[in-house]
Order: sequence, then structure tokens, then C-alpha cells
Amino acid sequence: MNRFSFVLRRPIQLIPVLLGISVITFLLLQMTPGDPVRLMLGPKASQEAIEFVRARYGLDQPVPVQYFYYVMNCLRGDFGQSIAFRGPVSGVIVARIAPTVFLILYGLVISLLLTFALAVTAARQRGRWIDHLIRLLCVAGVGVPSYFVGLLLIMGFCLRLKIFPVSGYGPTFANNLWHLFLPALTIGIGVTPILARNLRATFIQQMDKDYAVACRSRGLPESYIFSRHVFWNSLLPTVNLLGVVVAFLIGGTVVVENVFNIPGLGNLLIRGVLTHDQFVVQAVALLLAVGVVISNFAVDILTAILDPRVKL
Repeated sequence: MNRFSFVLRRPIQLIPVLLGISVITFLLLQMTPGDPVRLMLGPKASQEAIEFVRARYGLDQPVPVQYFYYVMNCLRGDFGQSIAFRGPVSGVIVARIAPTVFLILYGLVISLLLTFALAVTAARQRGRWIDHLIRLLCVAGVGVPSYFVGLLLIMGFCLRLKIFPVSGYGPTFANNLWHLFLPALTIGIGVTPILARNLRATFIQQMDKDYAVACRSRGLPESYIFSRHVFWNSLLPTVNLLGVVVAFLIGGTVVVENVFNIPGLGNLLIRGVLTHDQFVVQAVALLLAVGVVISNFAVDILTAILDPRVKL
């Protein structure tokens, strides 16, 4: 299968995956205890008012019928009406999608910078104290939850040093970079240990390959061998792992946005769960899942570009 055919067919292959995700999120919310209509109208609402609202939002229909209308409406870009916001869910999501996308990309950039710095240093200093220190930090970093890192950063850089704001997003690009630095750093710290350990091991593996030994026997300097050969040959395994990491980044934004009170999709998802805003939770969960699927699709394409031997 050539690359052009793969790019055309891959989105079609992803349709069953998205349908499965929609079924799971829909059924999980159906099984969640509590009546969203009663939560919206309050404990003093009459039975007639409750029945009217249920009929208005289609919640009085059987579950398969509700799911069918849900899927058909999603295909038309209509994710339903938010019970808490009293308006279209699509409008609520559009207003909050920019901070989440910005935070994910910002966290990815920070994590990649940290990963390359740590992995290159550890591989070039293999067996020395700095290599052991980086490996120890990576092992410890894997076990530290994101919310704990976020709280430590808030206490240190916001409350004590007063360098960064505790929460918010900002109206301009520069404000966004400033407000979201600590949240992005929190996400970056969460995924860097995984990437750095993998990349360090790949660097060392490539440095012991025959071609690297042959380059040394010709008298080429170690820095030249590393930058011209070892570095580029080590990227492919890390790119494959990047697809998993991006999924982790998307999921991590749910926690980080609530720790730093960022008005994004993660914050909206938690608010929807607490208020039992069924249509909001379904739409945000489906949108985050679509983001994971698209990131994996992009990684597949990037893998094929970096290594022509890969069969799509």
C-alpha cells in the first residue's frame, strides 16, 4: 500500500474505532446514577416540568433511539443542548477548545526539549554520575502524579516567588505563553521520563552499532558520529512512542486544567460530570478520543516518512 492510498484509507478504518468510543461513552453515562433533569430543575420541580424537559432533550426515548439520534446529530455537528449552560454544546466547546490545544502543543514542545537534553546528556555521559542522576530522576518522575507536580509548582513559583500567575489563560499569544508555562511544564514533566529513558536506550544501542564502530576506526570525532548518524537513526522508535505520549498528554490536560483552573475542555469535562451535563460529557469525551486517534494517524504518517522500509 503506497502512502497516498494509506492517507485516503486510514480515516475510513478509524470510523469503527470512533463508533466504539461513542458507544462506550454513551453507555457509561447512561449507567451513571442521578437524573440530569432533576439536577437542572432542582428538587422542587414539578413532575410535569421534568417530563417536559425530558421530552425536549429526547431523554424520554429508549436508549437505542437516544444513541441513534445522538450519532446522527453528531454527524451534522450538533452535539445537543447543554443542560448547565442552557445552549448548544458545540458553542460551549468552540469557546474552550483553544486553551486545550494550546496547552497540549505547549506541553509537547517542553517535553521534547527536556527529553532531547536529558537523553543526549545521559547517552554521551554513559556510566558517569550525571547519567545515573538522570536515570534516577526519570525513574522517580514516572511515579509522581501530575496534580502533585502542579501543586508543587504553584506553591513554589506562584505563591512564594510570585513569578507566574496561579490560573487563567490570557488574551494574547504572549499572555498565553506566560499563563500556561507552569501547566505545560507540569504536563511535560509527566511524559519526559518515559521519552528520555527510551531515547537514551536507543542512543546507546545505536552508538554500539557496527557503523558507529567503523566511523570511530576511521578517526571521526564522537560528536560528528553522534550528530550525523546516531541521532537520526534513533528518532524512529521515539516517534512511535510519541503516539502513546500524545494520548497521555491529552488525558493529562483534564487533570492539569483543573489544578490551574484553565478554561479548557478538561475543565469543562469535570464540570459536566459534576453537574451531570450528559451532552457536554459525551461531546468532550468523544472529541478527546478523536484527538488521540488523529495523533496516532499523524504518527503513522511520520513513521513512514522517516523510514521508507515501513509498510503501511
